[in-house]
Parts: sequence; structure tokens; C-alpha cells
Amino acid sequence: MNIDIEFELNGRAERRHVDVRDNAIDMLGRCGLKGARESCGQGLCGCCTIYVDGAPASGCLYPAWKLQGKQVETVEALDAGDGDLDPIQQAFIDCGAFQCGFCTPGFVMMTRKLLEAHPDPTIAQIEHYLSGNLCRCGTYPEIIAAVRLAAQRAGARN
Repeated sequence: MNIDIEFELNGRAERRHVDVRDNAIDMLGRCGLKGARESCGQGLCGCCTIYVDGAPASGCLYPAWKLQGKQVETVEALDAGDGDLDPIQQAFIDCGAFQCGFCTPGFVMMTRKLLEAHPDPTIAQIEHYLSGNLCRCGTYPEIIAAVRLAAQRAGARN
């Protein structure tokens, strides 16, 4: 069965025709957004992290039809439009906090929420907050360094 849904996607109104079996990641891919992607299909790895009404959600488990009337934000929303990367993205690059890059959008999205809650996080807070994200390449030391660098840079701006 197909239905029409209306929602806000990265700040703009969106109307989509979805199959009730579609998950949010499938539908977002058809919108041309490829940053968040399905990896485990079970909500365990964090690669598909999106925000729904400001809260992190596993896009692989979130039914597309439930986005009706919601505000959805993806990693693509971090682009300021001026050619500069988001400071978190830049910190990940500066620290080499990726190898294949498949998990990076999910880590960036969760880091953003972490820094909103804890502007100067401890290593224990970083590890706890990002524990739902998996990096199969094993770049965890670099990811922690990137989060700390992003926090440091954010503190310097404030």
C-alpha cells in the first residue's frame, strides 16, 4: 500500500509517495540524500542516524510513513552552503577519523548531539555517547580525538 506524506526535510517542505514498507533511509535515498545509509538493518551500528524532531533515530528502523508531519534532518543539513564544512566534519578530517568513511555520517550526527549536551565532554562521556555507533575499520582513537578537537574549537568560538 502506498501513501503520501508531508514533512520537513533539512529545512524545506517535502511531499513524498511512500510504500508503507519503506524505511526512512530508503525514502531519503530516493530524495537524493546518500549520507546516512543502511549497514546492519537492525539499528545497531549508527550508520543510518538521522534526527526526527531533533532526536537521533535509526533510519533503517524508522518507517517512512511515520515521518508524516515531522522535521527530519540528515548529515547533508550540516553544509552551511558557503563551501565550508561543519566544524565537526572538519575535525574528523583533521584527525583522520575515518578510513572507508561508511560510518562517518552517523558518528558526525551523534557527535553533534553529544556536544549540544556536553560542550566539553570527557573521554568516558564520548565513549558512552557514541557507543551505539560502530566503525568496522577501527578508527576509534581518531574519532575520540576528532570529538575532542571539535569541542575545543567550539569552545574557542564561544
